[in-house]
Amino acid sequence: MTLRDFQRLIRDTFGGKDSRRGIDGTFMWFMEEVGELAAALRGREDPEITAAEFADVLAWLATLANAAGVDLEEAVRSKYAAGCPGCGQVPCVCGAGQKP
Repeated sequence: MTLRDFQRLIRDTFGGKDSRRGIDGTFMWFMEEVGELAAALRGREDPEITAAEFADVLAWLATLANAAGVDLEEAVRSKYAAGCPGCGQVPCVCGAGQKP
């Protein structure tokens, strides 16, 4: 499954609910899932639970992208296909204090 396929699956499955919730409500759900992932990573949860939290975060990110009209696959390709967006290298050679 490609990222585009996944984003489409999320839209087809939850799009009606998502559009009624809007971007602000969806963002709050996304942040809740990020918090659950953080807790799983900090607590060294069961690997299956941690993997499920990663999946939830990705699903809510796709939901937000759908609400905002962003094609995640194209956004990722545009920003990262050539390597690090800062230095343009793979692997990144940016200094330790630089982002990314």
